[in-house]
Amino acid sequence: MLREFKDFIAKGNVMDLAVGIIIGAAFTAIVSSLVNDLINPVIGLLLGGVDFTAMYVVLSGEVPPGLGLDAAREAGAAIFAYGAFVTACINFLIIAFVVFLLVKFVNRIKAIAERPDDVEPEVKTGPSQLDVLLEIRDSLKR
Repeated sequence: MLREFKDFIAKGNVMDLAVGIIIGAAFTAIVSSLVNDLINPVIGLLLGGVDFTAMYVVLSGEVPPGLGLDAAREAGAAIFAYGAFVTACINFLIIAFVVFLLVKFVNRIKAIAERPDDVEPEVKTGPSQLDVLLEIRDSLKR
C-alpha cells in the first residue's frame, strides 16, 4: 500500500495539481491587491471618496454612525456588507478571466503540439510518367 501511495504521489497529475494550487494562491494575492489597492479606490472616488469595501447596511442591532465594517461586526450587529460582496465578485471575475485566457493559451499550445507531422516537403525527382507522355503527345502534334 505504501508503494502504491508513492506511485500515486510521483505521478505528474498530482505534482501539476500541487504547483497549480501554489500558483493559484499567489495569483489570488495579486488579484486581491489589484482590486483592493487599485480598483476599489477608483470606485470610491467615483462614489465621492467613500471606502467602497466598508459599505454596509445595518439590518438589526445598534451601530453608531460612521463605524467601520469590522467595528460593526464586532459590535454584534446584523449587517448587510454589500461592499465586501461586490469586492469579492470583482476578484472572482478577474481571476475567472485570467484562468480563461490561460486555458485558451494552453489549448492552443496543445493543438499545435498535436498537429500531425505527416506533411512532408515535396521532393523533385524529375518529371512523372504522365508529364513525359504529355510532352511526347505535344511534340507529335507539331
